[in-house]
Amino acid sequence: MAGKTYRAVQVTKPGQLDLVERELVAPPKGAVRIRVESCGICHSDTVTYQALFPGITYPRVPGHEVAGVIDAVGADVPQWKVGQRVGVGWNGGYCGHCKHCRHGDFFACDSTQVTGINFDGGYAEYMIAPASAVAAMPDKMSSSDASPLLCAGLTTFNALRNSGARPGDVVAVLGLGGLGHLGVQYAAKMGFLTVGIARGKDKEKFAHDLGADIYIDNTTQDPAAELQKLGGAKAILATATSGEAMSAVEGGLAINGTMLLIGAVPSMQVSPLFLLMGDRSVKGWYSGTSIDSEDTLAFSARTGVKSMNEVYPLEKAKEGFERMMSGKARFRVVLKMGE
Repeated sequence: MAGKTYRAVQVTKPGQLDLVERELVAPPKGAVRIRVESCGICHSDTVTYQALFPGITYPRVPGHEVAGVIDAVGADVPQWKVGQRVGVGWNGGYCGHCKHCRHGDFFACDSTQVTGINFDGGYAEYMIAPASAVAAMPDKMSSSDASPLLCAGLTTFNALRNSGARPGDVVAVLGLGGLGHLGVQYAAKMGFLTVGIARGKDKEKFAHDLGADIYIDNTTQDPAAELQKLGGAKAILATATSGEAMSAVEGGLAINGTMLLIGAVPSMQVSPLFLLMGDRSVKGWYSGTSIDSEDTLAFSARTGVKSMNEVYPLEKAKEGFERMMSGKARFRVVLKMGE
């Protein structure tokens, strides 16, 4: 492979995306090299684009929704082989021996890395990833279908399966966008009585098509009151980007219910008395590690959960990034190599 190059789209400096040629190098000890087939463009990529992460260095290739095939394996990597179809998500691996890892909290590893921030990500034809960051991908799933599931899918699936809700319980999903349209599908496939909440009557059919049993238009209905008519929600998955919308739905929690925040908002108001009197909680949810990605992909392939994507070739990464930032994409943007 000496002298071989590959194309990559890098943030050369904050606010500047450039298509460049790079030299292909062998993976170091404990890592694999992946021939990238597709990579999702996620709003979190703005962290790299706008230099929002402490200590980030440039140039840096963004992208943490990576799907492809292992084409080289470094030393001391017994679990992965050349030719395996794999994915890499936000979590860029963990050490396995720090205090947090020893407690099983791998996402909080003292030396954790973020794909596309601490090391180069998937806006490229090749990337190198730590072995602990890699997840197996089902053979019957296409790479472009898999990519958004490695962040948006992983976050919603993992939050719901750890929400404490059981099949038959009322589970609400606030927002029907890039995260929410997957959250509704997962909630329905998990057997919850699924409630979709969004703005406008025009989204009702879409919510039902995704699998929602009930739709609440929060422009004309009080979502908290409507959820309480159902006995309250055991879990509310808050994917909206509005703190006001999140605050408005908190009152719909059932006794012992939990609101899981995965939409990044600057602030929201909560009622401590409401939480105290019903043993309710509001908590954030981190996306997950590589084994959670693997579980997400397997569940999605088995049950037919799919992301709705707009696909761009690598050389149009800047256009795809701008499309994502506009908020007009329906619903995820994916780069497909060789397109």
